Amino acid sequence: MSNKEGDFVWYELLTTDSAKAREFYSKILGWTYTDNAMDGFSYWLATAKDADTGESHEIAGVMELTPDMLEAGAQPAWMGYIGVDNADATVAAVKADGGGEHIPPTDIPGIGRFAMIHDPQGVIFYIMQDTSGGHSLAFAADKPRIGHCAWNELYTTDQTAAWEFYSKHFGWSKDGEMDMGPMGTYDFIRHGGVIGAMMHKPEQQPVACWQFYFRVASIEAVVTTITENGGQVLMPPQEVPGGDFIVVGLDPTGAAFAVVGTK
Repeated sequence: MSNKEGDFVWYELLTTDSAKAREFYSKILGWTYTDNAMDGFSYWLATAKDADTGESHEIAGVMELTPDMLEAGAQPAWMGYIGVDNADATVAAVKADGGGEHIPPTDIPGIGRFAMIHDPQGVIFYIMQDTSGGHSLAFAADKPRIGHCAWNELYTTDQTAAWEFYSKHFGWSKDGEMDMGPMGTYDFIRHGGVIGAMMHKPEQQPVACWQFYFRVASIEAVVTTITENGGQVLMPPQEVPGGDFIVVGLDPTGAAFAVVGTK
């Protein structure tokens, strides 16, 4: 990709019911889908259309968990892919610094070389070395885009160690912080522009993880859409700096998700 190393370049939903999940996210994010099944895996590509230009952009994959994956402990969840220049070298460096490998560097013909890894605090994510030559707009770094990811948020058990890790391996820098009182600081992540933030994992959060906020046209409307289509609202609309509102919920298969938009 023409994206730089350290950019978020793809998102992926792991789900127990692909059809139900696809219908749900089409309702709240306006996605359409293309079947891209491979090697016995159910995999669908989610696409969002730009309201201004009419252009369509691929945002995410929807993969149905196999019985073997479920038996091994996999659960419905959203995952993110960070672009790298060399997947093998990144995996080796991450392991040397206390991280770990779940899926070794593996080629996807015509797409790239990916791996699933975790940081030293156990947060799982993917890396992707692109070979397609394309440019990802899955994370909308240029402008607000409906249906695209708008914010990448890390819940970690050790902010100092997380900063050291992600700065070293992906070139991120801290761009200020917001005092959250007893919860500590909300540290903004800059990589070109501001791409998200990291904070100490809240007590009610089961595990340290990444959470991704996808943009919707109307937060008030999406709350109704979530509940009418089998989802749950865990956190009702909450205003954030800049005037947007966020909502956190569970999709019908149990995956946590988050959306952001104007009221």
